[in-house]
Amino acid sequence: MELTRFSPKQRLIMTWWCENSPHRDKEAVICDGAVRSGKTFCLGLSFFCWAMERFDGGQFALCGKTQASVSRNLLHPLKPMLRRLGFGVEEQVSKNRLTVTFNGRQNTFYLFGGRDESSASLIQGITLAGALLDEVALMPRSFVEQTLARCSVEGAKVWFSCNPEGPEHWFYKEWVCKAEERRALRVPFAMMDNPSLSPRVLERYQRSFQGVFYRRFVLGEWVAAEGRVYDFFDDGFVRPVPHKKMEEWRISCDYGTSNPTSMGLWGRHGSTWYRVAEYYYDARKAGRQKTDREYAEDLKALAGKRHICRVVADPSAASFITALRQEGWPVEPADNEVLTGIRTTADLLRQRKLVICDTCPNAIREFSLYTWDPGAEGDKVVKRFDHAMDDIRYFAMSLIREPSHFGTWVERPIRS
Repeated sequence: MELTRFSPKQRLIMTWWCENSPHRDKEAVICDGAVRSGKTFCLGLSFFCWAMERFDGGQFALCGKTQASVSRNLLHPLKPMLRRLGFGVEEQVSKNRLTVTFNGRQNTFYLFGGRDESSASLIQGITLAGALLDEVALMPRSFVEQTLARCSVEGAKVWFSCNPEGPEHWFYKEWVCKAEERRALRVPFAMMDNPSLSPRVLERYQRSFQGVFYRRFVLGEWVAAEGRVYDFFDDGFVRPVPHKKMEEWRISCDYGTSNPTSMGLWGRHGSTWYRVAEYYYDARKAGRQKTDREYAEDLKALAGKRHICRVVADPSAASFITALRQEGWPVEPADNEVLTGIRTTADLLRQRKLVICDTCPNAIREFSLYTWDPGAEGDKVVKRFDHAMDDIRYFAMSLIREPSHFGTWVERPIRS
């Protein structure tokens, strides 16, 4: 592939380490910014070219939040390109290892996942000639610093990529803001920097994000989450229950003991899901907690005589899920990725794939009260007025696994 097919920022990433580059003495490169901005692919390709040009018999780390995400986000698109360029690539999946050959040289690349604080121990003991950390903002600091400590071979360099988080994030403060001090080259990306995105696709991505997520994932800014979570939601998003025959029925549940329990009844007509009714029980206000069996009866009453194809339930409510299954309900524990769920819910609402009916006053009320926590470290919502919000989020996350309902439009949000 010729470098003329890359944007100027991508060409910079491809060549920053070369002998004729003014940045060749830098010890690290940071590619941060928008999703789908083209940074991950060019960073990975550049990393392999650098490693095979500078080392023979070396060991390198390819790091992501999980080993599976490294394989999916980085290696899957890269391997065909590397082979077309003449690299020999042999992957040993069982050993999480990649052996690459080129021009008589051979190097080994190990896959590591930086999921949590315990992950730092996985990379201890290895001596590295370099490391690539994809989605570095999602990794714990202990894992990142342990990886950097392993890069002790003369001439080792480190390669970072990430989407922005809040301005108080440790990586932003310690690396992005101190790039010069760290002898790192920082190249910020916006979505518009990817020449492979057509105007139509670019417009769709721009439409898919709102508020703080637009600024982060389209413009590539490190900005704080503040104010209402769904700041676009108003009376224009509320509709009467349609006079249409629903093709399918489902229920979503957020379970509480002392906190409220919220359930939503959803009907599908075509590619749109309508929240036509809800159940909302606040044990504190009522002065009495209900049992799992009582909540199961309440769910039955909400369903009425409708055939419920699926119940999407709070994954932490193990006893409630068991009680429902004992009653014969088809229950699916929800995906509880909060930020991804919020983005997905916002996207589906704006596209009118999810519609809140005026028969759901508690959901409508919570949309106006659901806010970001300004005092939290990182992106967190205030844990009040979030019960209907959680059951709606669970439902939205269950839908993106089923693109057949939405054609090719719906896709799980991917960090890149």
